[in-house]
Amino acid sequence: MTNSWTDIRNTDLVVIMGGNAAEAHPCGFKWVTEAKANRGAKLIVVDPRFTRSASVADFYAPIRQGTDIAFLLGVINYCILNDRIQWDYTKAFTNASYIVKDGFAYQDGLFTGYDESKRDYNRSTWEYELGPDGFVTVDDTLQNPRCVWNLLKQHVSVYTPEMVSRICGTPKDKFLKVAQMISECSSPTKTMTSMYALGWTQHSKGSQNIRAMAMLQLILGNIGVRGGGMNALRGHSNIQGLTDIGLMSNLIPGYLTIPNEREPTFDSYMSTRGFKPMRPNQMSYWQNYKKFFVSFQKSMWGDAATADNNFAYDYLPKLDVPAYDVLRAFELMHEGKMNGYFCQGFNPLLSFPNRRKITAALSKLKFLVVMDPLQTETSRFWQNHGEHNDVDPSKIQTEVFELPTTCFAEDTGSLVNSGRWLQWHWAGGTPPGEAKHDTWIMGQIYLRLKALYQKEGGAVPEPIVNLDWRYKDPGEPSPDELAKELNGAALEDIMDPNDPTKVLFAKGKQLPGFAALRDDGKTNGACWIYSGSYTEAGNQMARRDTSDPDETGAYPKWTWSWPANRRILYNRASADINGKAWDPTRKLIEWDGAKWAGYDVPDIGPTMKPDVVGPFIMNPEGSARLFTRGMMREGPFPVHYEPFESPVVNVIAPKIRGNPASRVFKGDLEQFGDAKEFPYAATSYRLTEHFHFWTKHVQVNAVLQPEFFVEISEQLAEEKKIKSGAWVRVWSKRGSVKAKAVVTKRIVPLICDGKPVHIVGIPLHWGFMGAARKGFGPNSLTPYVGDANIETPEYKAFLVDIEPITGPVA
Repeated sequence: MTNSWTDIRNTDLVVIMGGNAAEAHPCGFKWVTEAKANRGAKLIVVDPRFTRSASVADFYAPIRQGTDIAFLLGVINYCILNDRIQWDYTKAFTNASYIVKDGFAYQDGLFTGYDESKRDYNRSTWEYELGPDGFVTVDDTLQNPRCVWNLLKQHVSVYTPEMVSRICGTPKDKFLKVAQMISECSSPTKTMTSMYALGWTQHSKGSQNIRAMAMLQLILGNIGVRGGGMNALRGHSNIQGLTDIGLMSNLIPGYLTIPNEREPTFDSYMSTRGFKPMRPNQMSYWQNYKKFFVSFQKSMWGDAATADNNFAYDYLPKLDVPAYDVLRAFELMHEGKMNGYFCQGFNPLLSFPNRRKITAALSKLKFLVVMDPLQTETSRFWQNHGEHNDVDPSKIQTEVFELPTTCFAEDTGSLVNSGRWLQWHWAGGTPPGEAKHDTWIMGQIYLRLKALYQKEGGAVPEPIVNLDWRYKDPGEPSPDELAKELNGAALEDIMDPNDPTKVLFAKGKQLPGFAALRDDGKTNGACWIYSGSYTEAGNQMARRDTSDPDETGAYPKWTWSWPANRRILYNRASADINGKAWDPTRKLIEWDGAKWAGYDVPDIGPTMKPDVVGPFIMNPEGSARLFTRGMMREGPFPVHYEPFESPVVNVIAPKIRGNPASRVFKGDLEQFGDAKEFPYAATSYRLTEHFHFWTKHVQVNAVLQPEFFVEISEQLAEEKKIKSGAWVRVWSKRGSVKAKAVVTKRIVPLICDGKPVHIVGIPLHWGFMGAARKGFGPNSLTPYVGDANIETPEYKAFLVDIEPITGPVA
């Protein structure tokens, strides 16, 4: 989230695509209603269903799931053709003028360098042209046919209103109305905010869904400004925190990356992480990577991490594949190549695609450890629950350990919300029964593991036995101790480089922010973006001051926002090339002649001159990217690719199925269905009355939405002779479910490429554990394939068939 929930009140136009904030984020949605009430903001909803968000929208447009990129590139094309571009912003703050080197091309849905056998690209041509000085060559006039702007202009030209309607099923007049409303936000005094969620991420091209909107926001000048931005609506209170502290298989905290096998030495690792500036006088903040990394290593291994051993670089694993994401993990499990699995706080049996495969994979483990406050379907995957979990326990030899943990209401610590706010909370109760805090369980496992290594040795015991574990109670580190460690401290006196007699940070003291981190081993800090959250002044996350100077919506003293308590990322871009606010009524920061000052912490060096250093200092270009070089696996521009299971052929590239760069495991390719056998397009969604799989353990919530159902249009119901409230069977190539049918006007068939496409909505929540009635979920049906870049499974677009059946006897 570039901005914050509270900043949404500053916008003029809210576009909800790939989400349903009114239903899935009802508390946060109040900021949309405040923008509508106080600013006269308009709300657009583009969704396959007429959702609760759509019911309060000023304009609703239907769209076929999995076609958002075509829609968004169509809007970009509309803005270009109608000269609805914030030119001063686009020319100064994006890479529109950068020249792409000769050899790069795009044709028939593919970019140069594609290798069909590897389902991957050689991305060497996806680069800028460099001058003799080593910097990118530019054409400020935007006349060069190989500058990014002209390549983009050519790329999106195919996405005409007629083509968008043909692909998406959105009526042409509705698309044009949305495009016109969005294009008005190219004015410096009118802003738009994008609100998206899993409806965009859970696709085989989810990353490019988001990138397409980011590109649109850039040419409109809506990144870094109040009321603008790309705002990801996290589905759980701490999903943001989970990714921040590196709980992904290829990351360490602060979005640093784990080395791979081609980086056996510290020097080889650092050689690709510094990201030198690509323009004269530009700052690339990733040149501080070594400071962040070394401070992390010192947090992990303390005195054992020294300059002599490259700060224990060898202790880190070296990945042999890009990532061990959940799809790869369960594929390995399914192949019998994984012995044990720790499942902490999630429910794979109901959460991961192709449930039949997940059951088979779990059945091949030697042991499964489930850490959860509640008894989950995953922990009881081996039990027979009739048609809701039809397994033979006698044939499953997996040993399952259930470790009951505390619920969030029984914990003290911080939660990181969608807007990057670290909010401290205090326990509201004590753990019941045998439940223990996760920190106690993990502390006990570590101490026992360390004792085993000390007693028995091992191939590489050092990373375990040398782990820095100096907590007051080693068996249960406290939340405050962990928070301080994430912030970082001085391990020695840090002297002022301009005055060697002056101590900047005394030994043992908490650091004030990430600028204090050092690469010589004199500081630790487990997560550089959290540095400043727990300082010598105290726990900044526990602040509860609601003051808001000039009612900007920043609330700078309420809790703490990473990084550096910055409320809006890229806020340097809220001012023009001379440092003056684009919109004086929504001023954020401005250049006062000597420094940047205003209502937020500047996202640039405080004294960096506005006409010298570009605003996007985390990018070596110093500018935002309309063209991404080699950083996205399927291409430097988004392209419309159909879901792997699509009701129509890809009209842009008929020979390509799905995302050509998505990884597909061998056994899963045969389990993709086609439209001849499965004619209906299905999607999953959530309900306000239920919270993931938690609340089916709560009687009240179970009663509010008592029974598993699927949602279909009146037209499909008539075609299939299905009555509302009657039982139906829905099946895909991977499984079958039974449900009650809800026949509704909220879904209508769409005309895509000349044929009607019916949509089946399948809500997520039910299972066979808890207080709720037993039921199925969409993941018995969903395909086992993910986004090409981060492998998020494609839950939101797949094919099914449906028929009426005789239900169980009451």
